[in-house]
Amino acid sequence: MPTLVQDIRYAVRTFRATPGFALVALLSLAIGIGANTAVFSVANALLLRPLPYADPDRLAILWNRSPGLDIAEDWFSTAQYFDIRDNNTTFEDLAIALGSTVNLTGDGAEAERIGVIRVSSNLLSLLGARPLLGRFFASEDDMPGRAATAVLGFGTWARRYGADSGVIGRTMYLNGQPAEIIGVLPSGFSLPREVLPTLGVAEDGEILLPLPLAANAAQFRGREDYNILARLRRGATVGQAQAEMDVLTARLRRDHPNVYPPNGGLTFSVVPLLDQVVGDVRRAVLILSGAVALVLLVACANVANLMLARALGRQREMTIRAAMGATRWRVARQLLTESLLLSAAGGMAGILFAFAGITWIQALRPPNVPRLGDIAITVEVLGFTLVVCVVAAVLFGLAPAIGAGRLDLQASLRNDTRVGGHGLLGRGSRMRRLLVAAELALSLVLLVGAGLLLRSFAQLQRVPPGFTPEGVVTFELSLVGTKYPNGPAAQDAFRQLWARFDALPGAVASGGITSLPLSGYFAWGPITIEGHVPPGGQDFINADQRVAGGRYFEVMRIPLVEGRFFNERDQPDAGRVVIVDERLAREYWPNESAIGKRLRTGPVSSGSTNWMTVVGVVGRVKQYGLDGDGRIAIYLPQTQAAARSVYVTIRTTRDPASVVPAVRNAVRAFDPDLPIYRVRTMEARVAESLARPRFAMTLLTLFAGLALILAAIGTYGVMAYLVSQSIRELGIRIALGATERGVLAMVLRQGVIVTVIGLFAGLGGAFILTRFLRSMLFGIPHTDPLTFTVVGAVLAAVSLAATVGPARRAARVDPTVAMRTE
Repeated sequence: MPTLVQDIRYAVRTFRATPGFALVALLSLAIGIGANTAVFSVANALLLRPLPYADPDRLAILWNRSPGLDIAEDWFSTAQYFDIRDNNTTFEDLAIALGSTVNLTGDGAEAERIGVIRVSSNLLSLLGARPLLGRFFASEDDMPGRAATAVLGFGTWARRYGADSGVIGRTMYLNGQPAEIIGVLPSGFSLPREVLPTLGVAEDGEILLPLPLAANAAQFRGREDYNILARLRRGATVGQAQAEMDVLTARLRRDHPNVYPPNGGLTFSVVPLLDQVVGDVRRAVLILSGAVALVLLVACANVANLMLARALGRQREMTIRAAMGATRWRVARQLLTESLLLSAAGGMAGILFAFAGITWIQALRPPNVPRLGDIAITVEVLGFTLVVCVVAAVLFGLAPAIGAGRLDLQASLRNDTRVGGHGLLGRGSRMRRLLVAAELALSLVLLVGAGLLLRSFAQLQRVPPGFTPEGVVTFELSLVGTKYPNGPAAQDAFRQLWARFDALPGAVASGGITSLPLSGYFAWGPITIEGHVPPGGQDFINADQRVAGGRYFEVMRIPLVEGRFFNERDQPDAGRVVIVDERLAREYWPNESAIGKRLRTGPVSSGSTNWMTVVGVVGRVKQYGLDGDGRIAIYLPQTQAAARSVYVTIRTTRDPASVVPAVRNAVRAFDPDLPIYRVRTMEARVAESLARPRFAMTLLTLFAGLALILAAIGTYGVMAYLVSQSIRELGIRIALGATERGVLAMVLRQGVIVTVIGLFAGLGGAFILTRFLRSMLFGIPHTDPLTFTVVGAVLAAVSLAATVGPARRAARVDPTVAMRTE
């Protein structure tokens, strides 16, 4: 212990004596360790930390999939819930849920639209929740005809009711209907969308309601809107549960071929709940983790070069210590102590960098990134940082320590700089040049990855969405409750609202749609096209179905390809009409006009005669994202298909955000109990749809930039050191007639050799590693030649630019001064 304290004190003194070296090394390590700490904190929150429920590793969510119908993730019918409940041996418990949004009124507060989740009474106990106040639902709350009850989420209780402990027993009004508050969830418990992605709730459910099922629920297969959560029995695996579901769905396909056509490939998928929460973010986090590991390696290579140069400058000191009796292990231990001390200081600085990085990430609030609030510097993160510090110290401290064990005492005591061969052409410089080449190679891998994401993002931004988002404000509006008891009442109200919105200052047109592009909401269903004979085993065509009101197509500037838009003649007592998108028209009526053709909703087997006549064909829109095409789509007129909840769209000549107060006033004047909610401009929705690729691109570009800076510093530092060690050699060459241009070329040649080695190694590594980015790229291959070429040229230019300064200094060496240094 006394010798360790002595080593630490001596290390501190040496760092004080060389503040420039200490500062550069400390900054390099802080960047590398800080980036790794920040990204590990994200990985820890998303991938490693268990969900805040009882026995989270036994929890699963089920999905209804029909790949043959292009349905990758669908909800369940009540009949399917009973099928699963009654035909499994692997689930200990099974719960069902249904999401919606309601108008919340009462208590004298302003009306608001709020997300609710109707749950079976066992769902909260399945997740291990305990009430903060009151009680949760009992089995009798599931019975039809019972008085409505409600459990408040902690946030709703605190925000809406001021955390009043006397809230139990009070009445709230949901869509005008009373509900008694019976309980409050604890602060650490919630059902966010990433855990329970209910249909119809775009955000987290804030109120829980019971879910009474009808008497025929076990036979009803017509409404697939329900979520199913399950808890596995102890010892049961997801694989065993999936095998049971495969047997069950095979039987359902056989017993109900009209509902589940053979070509659909119906299957019930069992997904661990943590996998559901993380989703496709896992791959991005793992890629970013690999990126910051490369940044750390670049930083370690940089510091290793600095340590090697510093160790060579201290050869005489180490030789004297050895001559006085210090063993080679004792000298090496001193260097390793200095490395550990430097790494520890870099780690502490890195934690500060990580804090700043986490704050920045949370401030960005990238949508669709789950558990964002859980990202923090925890004990696990600090333990990871400690391991990284030790590993880094070994990585950059090992080479100087090994070199210290190979000292030539006689040559060092004579101060013979020729023996070491540490100049431009000496063998001793080989390690430092290889380290620089490694830095360049690692930087190139990161730069290529960042370049690919940049190119992909640029390609994505150039994709036409099928509408014009500029100048459009959107919000949601739901006409429910006793004021709007039926479809005609809602239709009349919307007719009045369109007129009010059209009269707003600066308004060009207004309209609405049940499923707005890029909103995250969608609705599909079966359609039958007159004269189209489906292939064997297929009972219907699956299509997106949207109800449009007002002048929606004009607001969004969705082009009219053929025919007309909806108009006032399309009333309930007139012939039913429909507008289709151009993909549907092209696929089912190729080389002929779609106008006048007929289709209807529902499968072929339904035998319905409610045919709709196609009156218009419109352009396709990017409904789910700019990187996909989605399904064929049909539009129904709101005047014939009563829709109570719509996304309102208003095109204005003013700043869209500036008209929101006027919109609120117009709605309040029409109905003071009618809330508007989720107000966004259409441009903001487009930007949000790009947020995840933008976030990944930004982080990877940042890490690549840091690696490039470190590599440039490392290249400059090594070449400058090699020049300083070659002063005598350069002086002799100049004295013997070498020209300034020749010396300049000689030094640059060394830089070119290092750069070429680094480029070839980096290009090979990038070619192999960028295949992991394929799922994150759009419109370009992971081996995009342009990206590889441009990035290679940029890195070569930066590396050679870092060599120019030392080369010019070498060319200007004064031979007389150089000879006197000997």
